[in-house]
Amino acid sequence: MSSTQPFLKGVVVLIPAFSLGRAQELLLILDEYWSNHPDLHNIPIYYASPLAKRCMAVYQTYINSMNERICNQFENSNAFDFKHISPLNSIENFNDVGPSVVMASLSGLQSGLSRQLFEMWFSDKKNACAIPGYVVQGMLAKTIINEPKEVTLMNGLTAPLNMQVHYISFSAHADFAQIRKWRKPLGGWLKRPQKLVKLLVVYCREIPKVVVESEEATKTEEENSKKAEKVVHALLVSLLGDGEVWRERETGDKCGWQCGAS
Repeated sequence: MSSTQPFLKGVVVLIPAFSLGRAQELLLILDEYWSNHPDLHNIPIYYASPLAKRCMAVYQTYINSMNERICNQFENSNAFDFKHISPLNSIENFNDVGPSVVMASLSGLQSGLSRQLFEMWFSDKKNACAIPGYVVQGMLAKTIINEPKEVTLMNGLTAPLNMQVHYISFSAHADFAQIRKWRKPLGGWLKRPQKLVKLLVVYCREIPKVVVESEEATKTEEENSKKAEKVVHALLVSLLGDGEVWRERETGDKCGWQCGAS
C-alpha cells in the first residue's frame, strides 16, 4: 500500500500530545518519515501548541544534550529544524482543506487546540485520531479509546463519534506489558517482599545524591530510610496487592517494615 493511500480522500489525522518531551520525539519521527517518502511531501504536518513552539528554540540550541544520533546529525543539519512540519498558532490561521496531520495539545482532549480540532473532525469517518500513549481516566481521549457510539461536546450536547480512533503505546511510562516483563525475572524475590525491600533500600542508598545546601532540604539518614521504605512498600502493594504485603509483614522479619506502616 502506498504511504499516501490513507490521505487520498482528504483524511486528516489528529494527534493529541503533551507539549514537551513526547511531542518533540514524535515530530522528529514524522519529519524523518516524510523526508524518506517523497509521495508525502504535499501533505502538511502541523503542531498546534504555543508552549511547544516557544520551547522548540531550547531543543534547537542544546543539541549536545541529545542522543548520539542527533548530535552526529548536527554536523549536517539541526534535527529540530523541521523540513515538513510547521507551527499552527490558532484555528483561525488553519486552512482546513485537503489531507493533513496535526499534533496538538492538550493530550487528554479536555480543552485547548486539540479539543477544538477534535470537534471539527470527529463526525467524519474518513478522519482519524491517533492517541500516542497514556491518558488519564476521565479525559475525553481515554473515553474515545473504547470507541463509544457518542461523545459529549464542549457545549454539553452529544453527537455520534464517526472518526477512527487508534491507540499507540508511545510513552515514557512503563505499561502493563513492560511491568510484567520486569516482574517475571524477580521470581522468588516476590514471595519474600521483606527481602526485596532490603535489597532496594540498599540500592537506593548507593545512588549518588544531589546535595542541596539549605536548612529545609537537610534530612537525617533515618528519615531518608523511612521515605525509601514507604516508596518500596507502595511499589510492592502495586505488584502483589495490599493483602499479600500485609501477610508478609506479619510473618516475615522486621527489616524496617515498621517504617512503611504509616
